[in-house]
Amino acid sequence: MEPITKQGKPDQRVRRRRVFYIPGYDPIHPRRYRELYRKEAEAQARISGYKIDLKPKKVKGPYGWHVTGTINGAVTAADVEVLVWADIVKTSMARGILGTYLQLLRTAWAYIGSGALFRLMRLRKGPMIAALYPIVFLLVQLALAVLAGWGVGALVAWVHPVLGWAAGLGLAWAMLRAFKRWDNKVFAYYLMHDYAYSAQAKGANPPELEARMAAFRRTIREALTAGFDEVLVVGHSSGAHLAVSILADLVREGLPDDAARLSFLSLGQVVPMVSFLPEAKRLRGDLRYLSARQEVVWVDVTAPGDGCAFALCDPVAVTGVAPHDKRWPLVISAAFTQTLSPERWAQLRWRFFRLHFQYLCAFDRPGDYDYFQITAGPLTLGQRYADRPASKSRIERATSGYRSVA
Repeated sequence: MEPITKQGKPDQRVRRRRVFYIPGYDPIHPRRYRELYRKEAEAQARISGYKIDLKPKKVKGPYGWHVTGTINGAVTAADVEVLVWADIVKTSMARGILGTYLQLLRTAWAYIGSGALFRLMRLRKGPMIAALYPIVFLLVQLALAVLAGWGVGALVAWVHPVLGWAAGLGLAWAMLRAFKRWDNKVFAYYLMHDYAYSAQAKGANPPELEARMAAFRRTIREALTAGFDEVLVVGHSSGAHLAVSILADLVREGLPDDAARLSFLSLGQVVPMVSFLPEAKRLRGDLRYLSARQEVVWVDVTAPGDGCAFALCDPVAVTGVAPHDKRWPLVISAAFTQTLSPERWAQLRWRFFRLHFQYLCAFDRPGDYDYFQITAGPLTLGQRYADRPASKSRIERATSGYRSVA
């Protein structure tokens, strides 16, 4: 039985929340997410005048933390868990130089040959520049290595032709290896692996990812009947399209009668990068299905300042699979240019990868989007945005050339 307020109405405040965070294509250890949450929650609490405390996790799970939020006089306990698939990411990145250049050719053909690249460019140029960046950068690296190798080889060939070939090939290979070692500064190899992973089966999920998603679904299902008031699933970047399919499968199975309120927050999503590919039938079907369900509240948050996301693009509508009874997602903007001070925006504006994670960070001029109030505050996601209209500048035109569903 729900607690009763002094006004005689059921108290709908969230006292206990379970949060599942699904990262994007990221090989980092999940402790980094905890440290990011700790640091940024402290900063946001100081700016906004509330209190957030972190402690070790209190529920089972491979990795997470416990949060207590004291906001507007209400105390809310939240157990956050990172649903880890970094091991799959690391395995997919374990390719040598030649393997990466082969990926480049296959990935470029997957997007160009299918026509997806040109349709995606009609939505947002930012993420397409980010997609073309590793291709161009890797090709420039290859050209520099070949030219340097050719020049040195030609000089040494005056001594002996065989020595010239050996010197030229050796220098070219040494330069390519050096470029790969320096990739933690330019991220060309990392981004190439990221786009290649989605494109390797033309949008279909690899078997190892499907198996991990099924495990995530079982974990979320267990939490629904574990005494929480809200189960909140957060999908960031590539994790957003994983969450769509996980939750669609979960709802298809049927939620328990005593299930907690189920909420879905997608942040910085890149769904069209997958849903526009010819074999992404499973994802397109899940987008169509989930968008019409009343069992889940789905809010999609992006910002035009995030050049790595399809900002304000309704992922269901632009994919061309919106049903007539579509309810979700509610597409809203984090409005970086308004919610970050001019000084802070100037610091971050050209740090594209850092901006892609801003949704998980503090804002020094916060608006109605506050990651820490959403995850550790007394309101459900649905309550928080009950009267919030969708962004007027959202993009809903159906643009994908592939709309078949599984």
